[in-house]
Amino acid sequence: MEDRRMKEYACISSIVACFLLSVVYVASLYVWNSPHNRDHPSTIKKRFLSVFIMMFVSPLFLYSFSREGILKKASIWELLGLRWQGLFPAAVIPLLLTMLLFLGPICMQGFSGLWKLYAEPRYWLANAQNLIWLRNHVVAPLSEEFTFRACMLPLLLQCFRPMTAVFVCPLFFGVGFQFAYTTLFGAYSAFLFARTGHFIAPFAAHAFCNHMGFPDFAELMTYKDHNRIVLMSLFVLGLVLWCVLLTPVTNPHWYSNNLFWKT
Repeated sequence: MEDRRMKEYACISSIVACFLLSVVYVASLYVWNSPHNRDHPSTIKKRFLSVFIMMFVSPLFLYSFSREGILKKASIWELLGLRWQGLFPAAVIPLLLTMLLFLGPICMQGFSGLWKLYAEPRYWLANAQNLIWLRNHVVAPLSEEFTFRACMLPLLLQCFRPMTAVFVCPLFFGVGFQFAYTTLFGAYSAFLFARTGHFIAPFAAHAFCNHMGFPDFAELMTYKDHNRIVLMSLFVLGLVLWCVLLTPVTNPHWYSNNLFWKT
């Protein structure tokens, strides 16, 4: 009975810690008193500083609220998904899987000529100097996945089964962000982290999704009949293949992950 109460207490503590962590993260973005909007360079730089500090604060929540037995089995780095074993497949396979989901939009970009732009080094150099691009494609995915997946999901896995934790995790992200738009991706991102045991998997997927944005179905309707049918077929094909391959290609054994998802 006493052991059960201790587990229940630890579970409640983990949930409370996740909630507090989400509040602290959101508060760190809005703590600055600025007359400028979110896209102003001054605002972006201040928020960069906030999330940089959060990269040090967030692991403290994980370390403080992790059960003693878990910390004996795995280091804090392993809990955060920062390890060498299985790193390469974790960096490549989930990204390719996510690209497959966007098969239609990717091909639509090919039709529009964007692929040629991606081959230009000047395109990437200009983006690397653009604060908004850096925020959307590097800093935001890095800080959000680190806080809401790497630091939060291991705590939730102390209380819930993996699939339950996967769907509970994005609810905390909804504390400060558009709930409907973040929940589905958050569940997918948490799934990638739990299955691979690597931080890089959800980070790469998040960065790519931010790059692609939500599919532009209005643009799809502007294509001629033949091209439109081909593109619509690719949209459907990509979704079907993603659904079919989601579980097989995220097999934890491929990523040497026996911590978050037992095989």
